[in-house]
Amino acid sequence: MDAAGDDLKPGCGWLPPSWLPDDGVRRALRTLSRADGPSLAAYGSPLGLPPLRQLIARRMGDHGIDASPDQIILTESGTQALDFMCRFLLEPGDTVMVDDPCYFNFHALLRAHRANIVSVAYTPIGPDIEQFAKALQEHKPRLYITNSAIHNPTGATLSPVTAHRVLKLAEQAGLTIIEDDIFADFEHAPAPRLAAFDGLDRVIHIGSFSKTLSASARCGFIATRPDWIEGLIDLKIATTFGGGPLSAELVLNVLRDGSYRKHMDGLRVRLSRAMADVSGRLKNLGIVPWIEPQAGMFLWSRLPDGLDSADIAREALADNIVLAPGNVFSLSQSATSFLRFNVSQSQDDRVFMALREAIARKR
Repeated sequence: MDAAGDDLKPGCGWLPPSWLPDDGVRRALRTLSRADGPSLAAYGSPLGLPPLRQLIARRMGDHGIDASPDQIILTESGTQALDFMCRFLLEPGDTVMVDDPCYFNFHALLRAHRANIVSVAYTPIGPDIEQFAKALQEHKPRLYITNSAIHNPTGATLSPVTAHRVLKLAEQAGLTIIEDDIFADFEHAPAPRLAAFDGLDRVIHIGSFSKTLSASARCGFIATRPDWIEGLIDLKIATTFGGGPLSAELVLNVLRDGSYRKHMDGLRVRLSRAMADVSGRLKNLGIVPWIEPQAGMFLWSRLPDGLDSADIAREALADNIVLAPGNVFSLSQSATSFLRFNVSQSQDDRVFMALREAIARKR
C-alpha cells in the first residue's frame, strides 16, 4: 500500500497526516537545527540516546513495567526491533506462534527469517488458552509474538486472567514472548502488559513512535533482560552500526514538549468519536464490528453472510479505495468475511458509498 498515494485508505494502519502533531515536530526540528554537538552529523551510541532511554523507562513504568534505561536499546522502528529479536533468537526452521488474526507483517518478517509459523485464535480477551496450550505441546514454538494492549487488527484488550495463564504456560514450555506495544499511547487507561507481570524475564517489550508522532522520524525500542543487551549491541553494530541519533533527538524533544500530552489527550477523544461514527455507519450497511474496542483506531468487522472480503476489496479498489481483507491477517485463512477498518481513515462518504455498491454487486 502506497502511503503517499491519492487513494482513500480505510484499510491502512496509520493516522492521516493532519491528525499528527506537526507543530511539535517543527518546533523540535528548529531546536535541533540550532543545537551544538554531534546530533546533526555523528553516529549514535549502540544503545541509543541516554535521555530518551531514561524517558522511555519512565513511560514504561506508567504501565507497570520495571525497566532500567540500561535494559533498553533504541532501534529505527518497531519493525526493526522485532527483526533484531528474530535475528537474535531464531535459527532457520524454528517455530514461532502468532495470533490469528495478527498484524500481517509478522507473517512476512517471520518468513524472511525462514521460521515455521503456527497460529492460535484470538478472542476478545486474548489468545484462546486451550489452543495456546495445545500449540505449545504439539509444535514447541521458540517464540510467541503478540500485541497485549490494543491488538492489531481486532482492537481487543488482553485480560489479566488470560495474561497470567499465558505466562504460566510459557514458563512451563520455556517459551519466549515478544510483546509489540506500539499503540500504547492510544489507550485511555493502561491495559495489562505481559512484561509487567513477567518482569522482563521471558517477555521482550518493544515499541515505537511512528503511529502517534511521525512515521518519518524512525525511532523504536527494545526492553529486555539485562544479560541479552550486550548481544543485541553486537547485533546492532553489525547491522546498523550506531543507529540514528537525529531521529532519537527529535523524538526526545517532542516528548519533552508539554504539547505532546495535550495532543494525545485530544487524539484519543477524536478517535473515540470516529470509532462511534464509523461503527454506526458500518452497521447501517450490515457490516458488524467483532467488538467495540476500548481504544485505538481499528475496527475488525464482519461482512454480511456469504460475502468474501477479498471480493469487496477488489470492487472498492476500482473506486480508488484501499481496504484490508481479513485473510491478509489470518495464517489459517479463516477470516474471509472480515475487513479491518482504520476509523481515522474511514470518515469520507465515498468509503461508505463504495462499500454499499460493492456489497450490492456481490449479493
